[in-house]
Amino acid sequence: MLSPTVQSLLDRMSIEDKAGQMTQVTINLILEEDSNTEVHKEKLREAIVFKRVGSILNVKNHAYDLPTWDSILGQIHQITQETPYQVPILFGIDSIHGAGYTQNATMFPHNIGMGASRNDELVKRAAEITALETRASGIRWNFDPVLDVGRQPLWSRFEETFGEDTYICGKMGSAAIKGYEGDDLASEKNVASCMKHYLGYSHPISGKDRTPAYIPEIQLRELFLPPFEAAVEAGSSTIMINSGEINGVPVHASSYLLTKVLREELGFEGLAVTDWEDIVRLHTRHKVASTPKEAVKIAVNAGIDMSMTPFDYDFTGYLIELVKEGEVSEERLNEAVGRILTLKEQLGLFKSPGLEPEARANFGLGSYKQEALEAARQSMTLLKNQDATLPLDGPLAGYPRILLAGPAANNLSSLHGSWSFTWQGHEPEHYPQSTQTIKDALVEKLGQDQVICQSEEEWESPQNYTLPHEGQYDVVVLCLGENSYAESPGSINDLMLDPRQIQLAQEAYLTQKPVILVLCQGRPRIIRPIEESASAILQAYRPSSQGAKAIVETLFGDNNPGGVLPFSYPKWSGDIMPYDHKFADTIQEPEPNVYFYEGYSPQYPFGHGLSYTSFEYSDLRITQGPQDQLNVVVTVKNTGTKDGSKVVELYSRDHFASITPAVRKLRRYERVFLKVGEWIEVQFEMGAKDLSFINSELKRVTEPGDFDLMVGDLVQSIRYSG
Repeated sequence: MLSPTVQSLLDRMSIEDKAGQMTQVTINLILEEDSNTEVHKEKLREAIVFKRVGSILNVKNHAYDLPTWDSILGQIHQITQETPYQVPILFGIDSIHGAGYTQNATMFPHNIGMGASRNDELVKRAAEITALETRASGIRWNFDPVLDVGRQPLWSRFEETFGEDTYICGKMGSAAIKGYEGDDLASEKNVASCMKHYLGYSHPISGKDRTPAYIPEIQLRELFLPPFEAAVEAGSSTIMINSGEINGVPVHASSYLLTKVLREELGFEGLAVTDWEDIVRLHTRHKVASTPKEAVKIAVNAGIDMSMTPFDYDFTGYLIELVKEGEVSEERLNEAVGRILTLKEQLGLFKSPGLEPEARANFGLGSYKQEALEAARQSMTLLKNQDATLPLDGPLAGYPRILLAGPAANNLSSLHGSWSFTWQGHEPEHYPQSTQTIKDALVEKLGQDQVICQSEEEWESPQNYTLPHEGQYDVVVLCLGENSYAESPGSINDLMLDPRQIQLAQEAYLTQKPVILVLCQGRPRIIRPIEESASAILQAYRPSSQGAKAIVETLFGDNNPGGVLPFSYPKWSGDIMPYDHKFADTIQEPEPNVYFYEGYSPQYPFGHGLSYTSFEYSDLRITQGPQDQLNVVVTVKNTGTKDGSKVVELYSRDHFASITPAVRKLRRYERVFLKVGEWIEVQFEMGAKDLSFINSELKRVTEPGDFDLMVGDLVQSIRYSG
């Protein structure tokens, strides 16, 4: 049921008004040609007064400061007063890991690092702060969280995912939604979330962004749909659609996925928006529409509510024509516009469409920096630590002198990745001046004389791929990985780490000093040729604004790493296998009729992560209660010499099923902190649904039979009788 306000507007609006509301344009369309920030009054009037545009998004080129946002949004609000019904504009932005399109905003680790933390509350709090700073900028709609399941590490948006596990993506995505939206969208503390990209976007067969995926529906429903189902239950207000196609059908053209599955099965009632220019691409790219006008007809009838056009008003004109010709019903128009106006009402835009002084007070609080640091700390994942190379000696023993090298050593972009003050994130002049590189943080820790480094900010500088040959040093720290990228510009053909970096590591090994690799990267680049000789390897992902400090703290033991891999780190580019593979996936036949099951052999397995202390599991107990409820309890003890965090994970294995079962599936996780000698009982509650799967009839079922429940090396079997 629509509210009286929304229904009254719909009753009075013309077809032109409604088509305009369904149109979203980029900010470039209302700005002066030669300016990134100056509004062109007549262009703005054309968009709002004459075209009746309902939504604007984005920045032009780079992040704006708060006064610039005030000016732009104030002018947009003012011009809406010239329209017949004074409907406010819904402004949208990509605050992907912080309010990255506002200068001096707090930036958190990308989702891939948050996935390593296994801490849902950490994700929620990062989203809360992002919402506060986004709303403080005057913006009330955030195109996040990414719920795509990262099963294809070539994909250039891998860093935006929570990793390869469906359950983690659903849990952390839901936590982010609750952080963004809170209990009241009208509150100055909250923004509308946008779950994306529905559906199957992250699994293109080529590994390239926005390219076709071929996913059997049984797998689509088993692996890729559950995070969106969880997000709908969590109350996300909007959804963005996959730019690509699945099994030959572009998702923007799929009434099956957009209406039957999303609306009827999942019960989603919010706003569905396209991604960038994706309706016209049904004609230009996917070739399922013979004209741009037909593309509009197909997409709107399939279930699209708002089109990110974004550079023209063709969508608006075509939609008006289609309604008048009877090709798109006004009922479909009312459905879409009803959702748009409802969201605007929920966000308080009808009552208070202008700037919110109370929201502005929430920007840039000093505590945010500390919370970003804690998030970066918890993401740190120690992959290797041969002979306890780390942590490096503390003050009592005297700090070592360090040779610091590599393209990520003195570079801000690789710490942050995409959506960081610019789209690609590789323009250091737009980062806050206080943001440290790894070199900055190391010098702050040790002093200038203790750090030998010639690395430069520019990723391609030759200085970044050679070692300094002056001075004495005790240890080599190589900062390797990837420069920042976003979307298609980040496409690659091979997961192998840059050969120049491989060569640099091999040169470092010749020094006969311990060599520590620090990996700043959005996806797992192959390190096989240099892994064996490394003394220690720290996976830092994209830790963002406080990442350099968190890395240095971890190297020196001020932070005991507790992160664990949210993906299987591959050893070979041609051997990409997730942890929840099938038994038959691992079959090897080195010679005829000789078989063994060792096919899952990543560089490091899913869930791997070392600590500077040790932990022990014991006393795994399972009790079965009414309505097939399971209570799983395990004791965890810190048996080492340092306080630390431990990620406790509960897996299940179905012995036999009508659809071949996975070797194991993650069912629950919890991160606990234990002091030296301390122990705790960790308890997990489960039900029959947690042991379910999608069967051949595309139904979720739990079949009677035997299951193993596993925590670490502990295994207990249960029988489910149905």
